[in-house]
Amino acid sequence: MTDYQRLVVEKDGHIGWLILNRPEAGNAFDARMLDELELAWAELDADPEVRVIVNTANGKPFCTGMDVVQVARDKEAMRRHSRRTRDAELKISAWHCGVAKPVIAAVNGVCAGGGLHLVADADIVIAAESATFLDPHVSVGQAVAYEAITLLRKSPMEAITRMALCGRGERISAHRAYQLGILSEVVPDDRLRDAAAALAARIAANSPSAVQATKKALWHALEVGLSQARADAMEVRWNNTSPISG
Repeated sequence: MTDYQRLVVEKDGHIGWLILNRPEAGNAFDARMLDELELAWAELDADPEVRVIVNTANGKPFCTGMDVVQVARDKEAMRRHSRRTRDAELKISAWHCGVAKPVIAAVNGVCAGGGLHLVADADIVIAAESATFLDPHVSVGQAVAYEAITLLRKSPMEAITRMALCGRGERISAHRAYQLGILSEVVPDDRLRDAAAALAARIAANSPSAVQATKKALWHALEVGLSQARADAMEVRWNNTSPISG
């Protein structure tokens, strides 16, 4: 595997792990981490042994968004990524990078700002009891855009709008996020990775082609009307699935 400096990328059987590894900086995205994320998503998606990818983080925070220190001190380092943000060509999450395999986000602590991409764009989200979610964009003079808009597809507009408009003044707890449908399971902090591995193993036990075709059909359904989504899903079923393989 590639030698990563900001991530830990490893395999355990059919499970690939993509672990943010800047705990001393709140696992914030600096230019190197953004470059490595694009590489890591592609590497795990292309690995024939990997059937499911788990995204989590080392340390207490999950991800605190963009590295504001680097943004302030080294604008040149972030220039390409700022342009990608402006042009809606981000390469942060599995969805941005076109990852076909199912992705589980295992949120171990605070998830803020740009870190919400990794939650909004995951296929399944679980969280530790201590996890919290907030969007501070308006508190620093920026309009909320990508992350909240995707979260609206998972959660009622009222809650996401409140978080977006309150900025730093509104944190959603893990249990509240579960109630809102942002995530599907809350576990004790010390069981998060075990729970993610167990969930990934249940998914990996199924036909890889059927799982990937199902993921494709479900995300596609968010983009089109109901009748079209159903028709397209049937086409995916007949053209892209195969019997369960070991």
